[in-house]
Amino acid sequence: MPERDAFSYNTVIAGLMKFGDVDGAKGVFDRMRCKDVVTWNSMISGYFQNGFMDEALAVFGMMPFKDVISWNLVISGLVDMREIGLAEEFFKEMSERDVVSWTLMMSGFLSVGRIVEARKCFDCMPMKDVQAWNTIISGYIKEGHVHIAHVLFHKMPERDWYSWNEMINGLLTNQLINDAMSLFRQMPQKCQRVWNSIVLAILRSGLINECHAVIEKSPYQNVVSHTNLIIGYFSIGEVVNAVKVFNLMPTLDTTVCNVMIYGLGESDHGEDGMKLFIRTKKGNLSLDESSYTSVLTICSNLPSLDLGKQTHAQVIKSGINCFTPVSNALVTMYARCGDLDFALLEFFSMSKHDIISWNSIICGLAYHGYGEKALNMFKQMTLTNIIPNQITFVGVLSACSHTGLVKEGKYYFDIMRYEYLIKPTSEHYTCIIDLFSRFGVIDEAAGILKKMIADGIEVPASVWGSMLGACRLHKEYELGKMVGEKMLELEPSNSGAYMILTEMHLHSENKDKAADILVRMRDKGIKKQPGCSWIEVNGSGNAFVAGENSHPDFPSICLLLNLMRMAMDIG
Repeated sequence: MPERDAFSYNTVIAGLMKFGDVDGAKGVFDRMRCKDVVTWNSMISGYFQNGFMDEALAVFGMMPFKDVISWNLVISGLVDMREIGLAEEFFKEMSERDVVSWTLMMSGFLSVGRIVEARKCFDCMPMKDVQAWNTIISGYIKEGHVHIAHVLFHKMPERDWYSWNEMINGLLTNQLINDAMSLFRQMPQKCQRVWNSIVLAILRSGLINECHAVIEKSPYQNVVSHTNLIIGYFSIGEVVNAVKVFNLMPTLDTTVCNVMIYGLGESDHGEDGMKLFIRTKKGNLSLDESSYTSVLTICSNLPSLDLGKQTHAQVIKSGINCFTPVSNALVTMYARCGDLDFALLEFFSMSKHDIISWNSIICGLAYHGYGEKALNMFKQMTLTNIIPNQITFVGVLSACSHTGLVKEGKYYFDIMRYEYLIKPTSEHYTCIIDLFSRFGVIDEAAGILKKMIADGIEVPASVWGSMLGACRLHKEYELGKMVGEKMLELEPSNSGAYMILTEMHLHSENKDKAADILVRMRDKGIKKQPGCSWIEVNGSGNAFVAGENSHPDFPSICLLLNLMRMAMDIG
């Protein structure tokens, strides 16, 4: 610049300070021949912005002339740095204060919970603007004194949008929903955002049907309020109502479609979720990474991988395979559907992994019996900066259980508790008891079961079931009878438990007791669940239930099986 004035210098100082170049700003400041009060204020503000409190106070002390803005900048900086005592000292030294000075000091007191001093400061203010009223009201709400805030709100000479919003949200936080709705009706300029906050509060209180009625009667309903209502219905398992609300919505967006796809998938209506995804894709709405993550989650619960692979191709075409959540969903889908080669390929092609990535591949390998590979994956994970969590150790202990690694199972169970300080949950106990039970270490399994009971942990039916199966396998009939009775207390309709107990009593040559078990089973109307298997042929699923011949190709299948038996007999 051929010529520079004070404004030029001040602008450069403020800009350099804003972007953290403190030394550069100081260099410009030192080169200035004529500094005005704005120059000094820019340096004070900049030093505080970058955390240099001592330097800011030194500049303030060297100022030849200080205006009220200079004092306010120092008080504001000290309040932001939680130096409330020092801010109070400067506040007391001020010869002239404006409404900003009082409001800053009041905010400082409120930031450390000194509500009494803040109220005293508010009461002593010679003039109060809307900001001052809003500050004290927010302080009372934050401290839980919503009724005092409500009284002050009604005393305000004028209110802005923030006043109404803060007061309504304060009432909602304290579950005073009717008061919040009453205040909303009085609000001069209604705001969709505030209305949606009210809707969300009603939903969180569990009043889903009541909230639906409120939305229908309100002229402020929009796509956000309906989306929240759908989430509410899914949360209480009312899928039909969620679908009704969705179908009656006048306008849709990507978010509400994602909510529906995810909700249907989580509610065992995955096929409907997939149909909605396809319908959305054919429509005018765009799909994002959340859409594909939800659909891939649905695909992971399907018996066939065809739809999953098609969705994977769409993910690549859409260019969203770089998003970690989408890649995690792909790893989970391939792992759950048994295609571990693709799961590993996707996992190793990811640019970065999070805890979900590692958990997905470890649990997938463990579930399909690749225990040693799962443990190797865990070892690789420990070399990264990602810390294992509870789900990680469920996968690790499952790997040990499925592969019979008793010694390793004990080791990992111990490091989970003592190295990573993770408190065992019922899932961890289920895995370790299943490991000990399945491979004949019944005494240790019973010991851990007793420890669970002693620690006050509710023993789930799955643990008793694991123990019952182990007692049957290793002929520990006396312990098995006790375990079986306990399991029937938790699951009185479990046909398998009745059958195993009957078998154990027969092995103990106690036919009368075995007959009693069968009578109990018959009196409760419990029938043994038939076995079911399925197979995919040419992309079509075929299910077979034991004792049934309803499959359309049943005669041909029986004929082929008989021919195979004959060929085996001849061979």
